[in-house]
Amino acid sequence: MLMDRKIIIYQIFTRLYGNRCTVRRENGTLAENGCGKMNDITDAGLERLRGMGVSHVWYTGIVRHATQTDYSAFGIPPCHPAVVKGRAGSPYAITDYYDIDPDLAVSVPDRMREFEALVARTHRAGLKVVMDFVPNHVARQYHSICKPMGVKDLGEDDIVDNGFDPRNNFYYCPGCAFAPRFSLEPADGGKAYEEYPAKATGNDHFDPWPGTNDWYETVKLNYGVDYYAGRVGHFDPIPDTWGKMLQILLFWASKGIDGFRCDMAEMVPAEFWKWAIGQVKAAHSEILFIGEVYNPGEYRNYIASGFDYLYDKVGMYDTMRAVTCGHAPASSITGAWQATDDIRDNMLYFLENHDEQRIASDCFAGNGLRGVPALVASVLMRRNPFMLYAGQEYGERGMDKEGFSGRDGRTTIFDYWSIDTLCRADSGNLTDEECRLYDIYNRVLRIAAAEKSVCDGGFFDLMYANPHSADFNPNSQYAFLRATKDERLLVVVNFAENDAEVGVVIPAHAFETLGIAEKNYKAAELLTGGGQTLKLKKDTAVKLAVGGLGACVLKF
Repeated sequence: MLMDRKIIIYQIFTRLYGNRCTVRRENGTLAENGCGKMNDITDAGLERLRGMGVSHVWYTGIVRHATQTDYSAFGIPPCHPAVVKGRAGSPYAITDYYDIDPDLAVSVPDRMREFEALVARTHRAGLKVVMDFVPNHVARQYHSICKPMGVKDLGEDDIVDNGFDPRNNFYYCPGCAFAPRFSLEPADGGKAYEEYPAKATGNDHFDPWPGTNDWYETVKLNYGVDYYAGRVGHFDPIPDTWGKMLQILLFWASKGIDGFRCDMAEMVPAEFWKWAIGQVKAAHSEILFIGEVYNPGEYRNYIASGFDYLYDKVGMYDTMRAVTCGHAPASSITGAWQATDDIRDNMLYFLENHDEQRIASDCFAGNGLRGVPALVASVLMRRNPFMLYAGQEYGERGMDKEGFSGRDGRTTIFDYWSIDTLCRADSGNLTDEECRLYDIYNRVLRIAAAEKSVCDGGFFDLMYANPHSADFNPNSQYAFLRATKDERLLVVVNFAENDAEVGVVIPAHAFETLGIAEKNYKAAELLTGGGQTLKLKKDTAVKLAVGGLGACVLKF
């Protein structure tokens, strides 16, 4: 899968991104803590992202979801607080697949028009739009008020006396009321939440008694898989849910978006994806499908079903995190890419997203600069996409105690809040260290966007030719080559804190594979703007200076 340029996806949690209110009261309401709007994502802000090398923006939390904020004055059904996580609610507890979340609109009645304007604004900046598709579960009180004429609501025709029925949209616990292992009575003493019969919970919990660690605010959608009988599939005739979800995908694709990030895609049968993705791409041939799949044993199955890219969380992310934290040698990166080498162009690399802890958090590396070696390696080593999360480029720490989320090293997805580094970046109050990190991100991402050897060049891992020696330490150093016919990059990263004089052996096989001649080359150091002469000879070490927690990217 060759690309004109490296895909760099910038994730924006829309509710937080544009919010510049710094009150940040724990468990605060929208009125107290404020909320970012789609209109806050301006032409200038999008141009900045484009200038960084970003190609796609993933707007997270666009579709209307459960919330404790009351929008009933606008005809939007209120949600019972017992089945909403946090004041703002989880963006993955969808209440209407055809609606825009009212929190994000300056004018609630015009929320869809504001979204359409955001799409147009993003495209005008030369960027593409990715949005969430949440196929596995919906909010417990799902009810669409914006569905197109002739479309039936989820569950509208369900036979609720059947635990499983391929014609149903939900799974049920016949004869049982929803009775989780916590109180359903709101703190203000109002009426307790009632649900009868209980529906199965979104994280494949098929009894009426979920706990606080379950996705209790959601219900599982039925794609024709009988979990009660041991995951038996009933796909002929096509289950009703398939048709409803295809309609939703086509609805949003018609808005001009460029890709779907599909939440927990592996919890939905691959048979559905093959059926649906084929039809969406028949109508919108350029649209991308990005799948959140965590089981490596299922990667190839979901790619064969039509996904363009899958999260490489269990492999590359976990490895980069372990190396960054000193829990694994840098040489283990080799094994991580080898595990998916046959599907290398389909794997999406990242170091942060809304589910993971921030690099700079106390729970991860404690400082954003410690993630620089992993950044350089993740972005430059292969042709596949890379994703970063808003604030990552400044070293956002994610150590706030926001409310439902708690102090866990993540930026909350449940609460009304603002992101400290984004607020200070706007006002010009970043620290010197944050400015330095931002400059590094800009340089690395721009290299990825500009260098042909990164977007469609070959890759040669040099670790097998560089065992532990006086000049090379595979515990803390990782080296590779990228190459096209006319250009090469030699990349060496140093996960150790101390500066290193590194001797990198380039084996004869690399010369032959990449068409490198034995001679002296004038090399440009792309990260610093400097340069040096490289004396390249088969099976001979090249001497390089690599800073602590840094990298060297030489183009020759």
